[in-house]
Amino acid sequence: MQGWLRASSPIYETPPWGIVDQPAFLNQVVQIETSLSPVKLLSFLKQLEAQLGRIPAERYGPRLIDIDILFYNNQIVERRKLKIPHPRLAERAFVLVPLADLAPQLRHPVSHKSVSEMLSQVDSTGIKRYPTMPDQVDD
Repeated sequence: MQGWLRASSPIYETPPWGIVDQPAFLNQVVQIETSLSPVKLLSFLKQLEAQLGRIPAERYGPRLIDIDILFYNNQIVERRKLKIPHPRLAERAFVLVPLADLAPQLRHPVSHKSVSEMLSQVDSTGIKRYPTMPDQVDD
């Protein structure tokens, strides 16, 4: 894939959503630039998930990796297997917390609410920044 990582949020440990009897999740949001169309990007991401070891399982259940497309510029995509902006984005604090680190003023192209506004309307209890290792320094 031709693409560039433009920014990444801190990693957050978040309580499970949907099926709550499972371990906490780690969530992060990244901003990329790509020449792929939204449909081709989704195909690439699903292949990447499989390469990383994701096995199809119970919806909202434990999984090794889950990569979603939240936004694609200001485009609105309505396909059977792809909806952009992500249809449940505004309900999910585990997405909105890291997204607010990158783009708090980003506006949803349908609701026109900013990420900060959407985040203020959900319960973010239990979401905490995941501790990261300090950068390794060569002696």
